[in-house]
Amino acid sequence: LNPLFQAMESEISAAFDSGEPEDILSRAFKLTVTREDICTLQPLGWLNDRIMNFYMGLLVERSKKEGYPAVYAFNTFFYSKLSSTSHKGVKKWTKGVDIFEHDVILVPIHLRIHWTLLVIDLREKTIKYFDSLGQKGDHICRTVLKYLEEESREKRNIELTASEWTLHSMGTEEIPQQNNGSDCGVFVCKFADFISRDKPIIFTPEHMPYFRRKMVWEIIHQQLL
Repeated sequence: LNPLFQAMESEISAAFDSGEPEDILSRAFKLTVTREDICTLQPLGWLNDRIMNFYMGLLVERSKKEGYPAVYAFNTFFYSKLSSTSHKGVKKWTKGVDIFEHDVILVPIHLRIHWTLLVIDLREKTIKYFDSLGQKGDHICRTVLKYLEEESREKRNIELTASEWTLHSMGTEEIPQQNNGSDCGVFVCKFADFISRDKPIIFTPEHMPYFRRKMVWEIIHQQLL
């Protein structure tokens, strides 16, 4: 092990093991991450909203650098609010933001006990649904397309042509699948990471323990490796 990696490893272990659950380990994006939150990144832990939203914030921050697609991320409460209230319930969420000025929009979705990801690519006019348990999300894609139509009408006075859009739930042969009941949140974060770099999704379930530890370091340092 090189010294840098050893230093990172000891820092990651300390984040899990020393101190009180309410200790604050990172602050950014109007979010506070405590040791208790970080501990959801331990093996087989269930990632919580704070970790998910913080990581999405890191992806958006990175996208401001040259050479990356412009990324916008909704927070994890957006879709449940949209699906229960329609556009009017969430129209204030984009106050002062034109989401259509971005290349990629990430929508992390919490389905009670499972995390999934919806990705809008405004360049390609596609809405894709990523589920590491292989479930279809066609109705979720349609709900979000309807939201985009109303958002475009209201904010830009432009009619979207729904027939120009492709909606697709990714199949089990297209994206890696989890092999346990707890890694869905990590899959969502890494799907979003690869997509927000325009990279093919080439990781496997075997990468999950490594990704979890890497995410601890990234969140504490507010910097993606």
